[in-house]
Amino acid sequence: MYIEFYKFHEAPFSLTPDTAFFLNEQSHRDALNTMLIALKHCEGFIKIVGEVGTGKTLLGRILLARLGRDFQTVYIPNPFLTPEELKRYVAREVGADTEKAMASHEILSSMYRRLVQLNRAGRQVVLIVDEAQAMPRDTIECLRLLSNLETEKRKLLQIVMLGQPELDALLNRPDLRQLKQRIVFSEYLHPFNKASVRKYIEHRVNSASLFPQKLFTPAAMSMIARASGGIPRLINILCHKALISAFARGNRRIGLWHVGKAILDTAETRSRVRLMVRMLLPFIGAPLMEVRT
Repeated sequence: MYIEFYKFHEAPFSLTPDTAFFLNEQSHRDALNTMLIALKHCEGFIKIVGEVGTGKTLLGRILLARLGRDFQTVYIPNPFLTPEELKRYVAREVGADTEKAMASHEILSSMYRRLVQLNRAGRQVVLIVDEAQAMPRDTIECLRLLSNLETEKRKLLQIVMLGQPELDALLNRPDLRQLKQRIVFSEYLHPFNKASVRKYIEHRVNSASLFPQKLFTPAAMSMIARASGGIPRLINILCHKALISAFARGNRRIGLWHVGKAILDTAETRSRVRLMVRMLLPFIGAPLMEVRT
């Protein structure tokens, strides 16, 4: 659509988590460092919580990329599994011998033998559970039981849970207090502040561009920061829609008018900002059409 017009080699504001666009800002940097340090010291459960769209999945993929050859990882993108499905999935991913007719305890025994084998080979196994708030209660209890697999000196399976704030509410249940007590480290992903939103937009534009360029005006980026509340996914949506609006008029720079149109087209933006934009947009005036080259 607008990729060639703005001299991009790929879309800069795709909603698909892409590690190439990762911006190492404070909150995300703290969470990533916490996970790396905890895993290297063989600590137990690690919990990362953040609102929808704050970049938990991207952070999980960055973690997968940062862990070296001493680690073997198991990634669960959709944890809405039964306890039996969870055990079979983990066993298969670590390379344990399993058969369809195996009983639950046999799968667990096979998994344990494989984990011991990996441990002796110097491999540390890390289970990363994304969207952990969606995991059924019985499956979470199964996850706790899997964390019991250990030698006399160390855990054979470390677990990272990435989830929305509902995960904290789930873990506050009295019947899950044993698992909550095993969480050694936890971090909360915060939305970007105004300065970070500007850095984020410029970072993604230049990461996707054939040459450095300043597409968004400072006023446009400030408005995106206010409307999105600093949530990366909303920033991406607004920037993408603003680019479409500017491209349709042949405009080389993205200003307040383009962003205002994007805000009014996005129900998830802050309501008070949408109201303000609805009142001001008629007075801003649409930018003139430009001759495309």
